[in-house]
Amino acid sequence: MVKKKTAFVCNDCGAEFARWQGQCSECRAWNTVTEFRVPSVKAPPKGSAMSGYAGMVEATVQTLDEVNLESLPRFSTGFKEFDRVLGGGVVPGSAILIGGSPGAGKSTVLLQTMCLLAESMNTLYVTGEESLQQVAMRAHRLGLPTNKLRTLAETNVETICQLALKEKPSIMVIDSIQVMHMSDVQSAPGSVSQVRESAAYLTRFAKQNQVAIFMVGHVTKDGSLAGPKVLEHCIDCSILLEGSSDSRFRTLRGNKNRFGAVNELGVFAMTGQGLKEVSNPSAIFLNRGEEQTPGSLVMVIWEGTRPLLVEVQALVDYSQLANPRRVTVGLEQNRLAMLLAVLHRHGGLQVADQDVFVNVVGGVKVSETSADLALITALVSSFKNYALDRELVVFGEVGLGGEIRPVPSGQERLKEAAKHGFKRAIVPSANKPKEIIEGMEVIAVNCLSDALEALF
Repeated sequence: MVKKKTAFVCNDCGAEFARWQGQCSECRAWNTVTEFRVPSVKAPPKGSAMSGYAGMVEATVQTLDEVNLESLPRFSTGFKEFDRVLGGGVVPGSAILIGGSPGAGKSTVLLQTMCLLAESMNTLYVTGEESLQQVAMRAHRLGLPTNKLRTLAETNVETICQLALKEKPSIMVIDSIQVMHMSDVQSAPGSVSQVRESAAYLTRFAKQNQVAIFMVGHVTKDGSLAGPKVLEHCIDCSILLEGSSDSRFRTLRGNKNRFGAVNELGVFAMTGQGLKEVSNPSAIFLNRGEEQTPGSLVMVIWEGTRPLLVEVQALVDYSQLANPRRVTVGLEQNRLAMLLAVLHRHGGLQVADQDVFVNVVGGVKVSETSADLALITALVSSFKNYALDRELVVFGEVGLGGEIRPVPSGQERLKEAAKHGFKRAIVPSANKPKEIIEGMEVIAVNCLSDALEALF
């Protein structure tokens, strides 16, 4: 009789331990270590080709020049924004994890994609959270063609893969990975062991049969994908669909992609007919008021492989508190504290007794350093109650010594700004274009004092 093996895994970070403990020694979280049974694998008979390594197939060692370099043909999802985030389309045999908060539109965009692809290839939509009637009702409400899409309501992974071998789909959707389970794993669906084993099983199935699989994943309260970290490691592409409840716009961002650029951004609008792609995202983020107010400025950030124009707003006001507030939405708060210190040291502006509020319009989250100069400019504009020119655009990284450092793809950023009608730009000296951009005045600066002098 084969002895059942057990393991203890942290729900937050996926670390494994030999025995149970109250606190995870890797991520320091409490009460997150749970026990699960490792599924037993029956050993093959002695003398067989597979004896010695259960579940292994024969493999050959090759040099790199012997590997076939013929690229797998990608196929389009039907959405240019979706293809952009995936790196140019769907790669056959890839495992893609799409996450998002409830109501963001994960199932909607995948149902739209599958109904469009069903017209030209074999598809299979597997639902574990809804009945087939509910899926059909949503498809009819969205006005999608439903006569060729094959559907299945099942939660057992082995059964799903057996039926998929008969259907032979080119692309398959699993909605969602948190409700899937395997018979050999003795735990409830959604647990660490079930999620990791189900995802690993589906990924192996995708690689062996050249079936592209989309797996829908839930998110935690802090917005990260739920389940063990090994879930994100075993898949090829991880994308996140984000959007607030008070906005009809949704952003699709790539967090991991083995076949394309990471941090690529796709923008969609939620309508009565489902998600519609937005071909010019800068236009929706530049929907500004007719009257220019102090503290408002447009900056050019770089998302994936394209520039994006967004508006940053700053409000600096006298504080009645002993510790003035520093609030940021869409920007890193520690970055704001550093830039305020640089502004005091090298710009001669003291805001220690002021409340500072910063917001990036449209719900965009900015992580790159090219927003530094624009943020400082907006803070000074609000503090001095001085409205900046509506046709002004600013970008550049600010160093601790007050120097203005260059940012990548400066030429493309300026061209994008000129295309949207901006006439004036303040950029780092190293990003000054070699050729004159028609209709735009470019002011190159070396340090923070030069930028403030050019503005005010």
